Amino acid sequence: MTSDTPGGLMARLRRRRSQPRGRVRRRLGTVVRLTLALTLAGGVYAVFAPGLSADDTPQLSTAAEEGKALFDQSCLSCHGRNAQGVPGRGPSLIGVGAAAVEFQVSTGRMPLARQEAQAPRKPAVFDDDQTRQLAQYIQELGGGPQVPDGDLRAPASDDEAIARGGDLFRINCSACHAFSGGGGALSSGKYAPPLNEATDRQLYSAMLTGPQNMPVFGDNQLTPEQKKEVISYVQESLNKDKDPGGWGLGRFGPVTEGLAIFLVGIVALVFAALWIAGKS
Repeated sequence: MTSDTPGGLMARLRRRRSQPRGRVRRRLGTVVRLTLALTLAGGVYAVFAPGLSADDTPQLSTAAEEGKALFDQSCLSCHGRNAQGVPGRGPSLIGVGAAAVEFQVSTGRMPLARQEAQAPRKPAVFDDDQTRQLAQYIQELGGGPQVPDGDLRAPASDDEAIARGGDLFRINCSACHAFSGGGGALSSGKYAPPLNEATDRQLYSAMLTGPQNMPVFGDNQLTPEQKKEVISYVQESLNKDKDPGGWGLGRFGPVTEGLAIFLVGIVALVFAALWIAGKS
């Protein structure tokens, strides 16, 4: 009865008209709530994000800050901002450690003057303090091997340690640097440099990092004590005593030694044999 009366029909029409309005209101309410939630989240992020990013930024020491200034002035063009490298110009330095920087910079190999088969040793551009600052910056930037502080040689009175260093040198180093430490030629225009100008820190850092064609002698290959023994042998026996066995023949290696044996030794033996035959 009620559904077919004019009053019932009007009520149904009013309900149908009100339903779209209710849906619109609900949708508008959802949009408003979502907008308010996003605005609140954006506001919270804007307030706290600068502090979070500042906390994530590594704080450099004073020495590293000074090293960064030197790096930005002299190294950035090849190694890029934050030492991440520049393709075709310079490799990334992330993870190479302070030892690699000390070797390359203190020997004058870096900054590199031009691209060659390998970087030659030349007078250093930076002094010792600046070199340490550059090394500290790279160390704090990406970590890596470091040269330990303190004395890098075995005790001077320990002759056995120097002898052990000689054995290690002949096994691991003499194939390239020669028995006398005078260096030698390698392939493709490369060479093993002489060791007469190398300091203790340069020798230690070279063993740690393996610059250019040299293999890396980490602590698993040569312990820190063995590295010190090798350094003692190079500095005490090769660079200080020079030629403890006698005449060094220019320290060029087996070629000159073989010629000396043939031209001097064999000739002397021939004359000695002739003299003995003549006397008899």
